[in-house]
Amino acid sequence: MSLREDAVLVLKSYRNGPDGPARPDHARPDDAQEELRSAYLDHLELHPDGMWKACGAGHLTASALVIDPERERVLLTLHRKLRMWLQMGGHCEPGDTTLAAAALREATEESGIAGLTLLPGGPVVLDRHPIPAPCHWHLDVQYAALAPSGSAERISEESLDLRWFAYDEVAGVADSSVVRLLERTRAALDGDRR
Repeated sequence: MSLREDAVLVLKSYRNGPDGPARPDHARPDDAQEELRSAYLDHLELHPDGMWKACGAGHLTASALVIDPERERVLLTLHRKLRMWLQMGGHCEPGDTTLAAAALREATEESGIAGLTLLPGGPVVLDRHPIPAPCHWHLDVQYAALAPSGSAERISEESLDLRWFAYDEVAGVADSSVVRLLERTRAALDGDRR
């Protein structure tokens, strides 16, 4: 299966969950997420190269919000080019076999933390944001990842800084897309405890 085919399956299952049954209410996409899911699928239908940075109409990306083992803080990176506090993430690469693998690779590379594990259930949220030409749009598929106990972060060349933030500190340093990702991640974590 190609990465593009995997992305289509991930997006089709985003409404109901990876195994077909309906997601619990806390994890079910709202109307805005449904609209994005449909737009992502349309994009892939219209653009066979829609997974790759070279696609001028925009492309899918994969990211992950890293959560500490105690589930009280998140690790954000001060992005070198954008100069914003963001979750770890970026472009898909030819060696990526799935969107989840791409998100996990990006989170591992940018956090320096080995042994991250994605939360079960697939993506937490979708986020589309404009970027400078020639690409125009990032169609980000956002996951959440747990750091293992005893792990230590290490700054990458893509970051100016790397820092843990308590949940209630995120809104003061990051934009609404990161806050939304955190909210959906916390709902998914609470759902895991049920």
